[in-house]
Amino acid sequence: MVSVLPRVERLSSRVIRVLGCNPGPMTLQGTNTYLVGTGPRRILIDTGEPAVPEYIGCLKQALTEFNVCIQEILVTHWHHDHTGGIPDICKNIPISSEYCISKLPRNPHHEEVIGEKKQKYSYLKDGDVVKTEGATLRVLYTPGHTDDHMALHLIEENAIFSGDCILGEGTAVFEDLHDYMKSLEKLLAMKTDLIYPGHGPVVNEAQTKIQEYISHRNAREKQILNTLQENTGKSLTTKELVKIVYKDTPDHLHKAAEINLTHHLKKLEKEGKVLCENSPNLRWKSSL
Repeated sequence: MVSVLPRVERLSSRVIRVLGCNPGPMTLQGTNTYLVGTGPRRILIDTGEPAVPEYIGCLKQALTEFNVCIQEILVTHWHHDHTGGIPDICKNIPISSEYCISKLPRNPHHEEVIGEKKQKYSYLKDGDVVKTEGATLRVLYTPGHTDDHMALHLIEENAIFSGDCILGEGTAVFEDLHDYMKSLEKLLAMKTDLIYPGHGPVVNEAQTKIQEYISHRNAREKQILNTLQENTGKSLTTKELVKIVYKDTPDHLHKAAEINLTHHLKKLEKEGKVLCENSPNLRWKSSL
């Protein structure tokens, strides 16, 4: 069971969390969006999914309750549960000028469209700093979950807004395991105290959580290799491997588990530790 989170909650003197009201197996309680700063104008990090009027209502409630407005919008990565609410915010919570909406570019770079093309992204780069009264955010390029993923280091609290690189509960999915592991090592080296994740509750033991993520992926890799070595001479499909390696994971999460397992196998194949057979369908065996 996931923790119960309030829809609007002040987490510190400079961070307010507004839940995206889009709960699900992959989004947990919903996407966490954050209003950051101490002054009348706050930075909004992430925007939830498209067409969720409950979220817009909660965001309006937070802005009214704390007597603040949105200075600009930062999104941690391109996934629709983080960028989808942008058009609804622009339409329902207008400001005197256009919102500045920023993110890291896709890799390889291509121009991205927001909603009905009424807004455009301003592109950031690793190391950029975004400021508002009471908050300084430094951009950290943390690919792996997606090719454009960024975390944000809140200097004043030595905290990280981790997007989907690290979650408050459970583990994350990723597109590229090699990049993802590098990003986790990068975050670990920062020695931060606190993590404000893209989904789930605040992580108070940041270093412990990041190390757990690294250890979990290393253990999973070892488990996959051991399973293939125990079946020497046989080759297994990813579905067969998931049933063995993820036997303690609920069935409805096996599809996501299979994606992660495939990325592990591709990494191991690059390292020459496993072989892929393409006939009659994709099968894997140990080469050790």
